[in-house]
Amino acid sequence: MSTVILLLALLGIKHFICDFVLQYPYMLAEKGIYGAKGGVHHAGFHAIGTLIVLLLCGITIIDSIVLSLLDGIVHYHVDWVKQQLNKGLTYADNKFWIILGADQAMHYLTYVFIIGLIVS
Repeated sequence: MSTVILLLALLGIKHFICDFVLQYPYMLAEKGIYGAKGGVHHAGFHAIGTLIVLLLCGITIIDSIVLSLLDGIVHYHVDWVKQQLNKGLTYADNKFWIILGADQAMHYLTYVFIIGLIVS
């Protein structure tokens, strides 16, 4: 159980760092353009962060790489969908916040899924 809690905590910290601290303006501007470097770089930061967390927690290198790539790919597509749904909305729109909350929930559930694969 302590490994699950540690993984969840570290992935949450990683998420904050990659999604808020290390998200640069070009990433925000390009996440809604499929294949643009901004979204790819942002998702890559997440994949690298997940790789570091998993390796620090003693997960095998192969499993860490596969699960980190999974995280990056899912993160990319969740963000892209969020950007598509948020087109034309502003911070003043309730729908904007609902979509942002759903986006964050999907990222959190991705971590729950990854941890579930690890412990199974």
